[in-house]
Amino acid sequence: MIFESKSVKETIQLGRNFAEKLSIGDIVCLEGDLGAGKTHFVKGVASYFGIDQEKVNSPTFTLINEYSGEIPLYHFDCYRLNSIQEALEIGVEEYLYGAGVSIIEWPSKIQELIPEEAIQIEIKHKGNSERSILISDRS
Repeated sequence: MIFESKSVKETIQLGRNFAEKLSIGDIVCLEGDLGAGKTHFVKGVASYFGIDQEKVNSPTFTLINEYSGEIPLYHFDCYRLNSIQEALEIGVEEYLYGAGVSIIEWPSKIQELIPEEAIQIEIKHKGNSERSILISDRS
């Protein structure tokens, strides 16, 4: 399905609406250029689980942010990873198969570790604050 967002607020709301369908063990791969709105989408998901969206930020330097909510949310940013080995060393698999929902920005960096049934989302710029959000069906 393709959704259109005309603002940051709409992108956050789309993330919140999307989160209604998520459950423990789900893995979401989030693709998009720098500044596409990936973290805003995650803010919406987090708010659905009772997590203060103001606490959600991109884990670019920490690689993983953990948020405690009704369901734990594990937010990955793999942009700075140089190898699969680095991902394994920080315990990516424990999160992916843990008791929460995992959202992975730049998933292509760890593609070999991601199960086929992961949900794929691509966010594309369409203008200043307009975005196209493509959410794949599960395999």
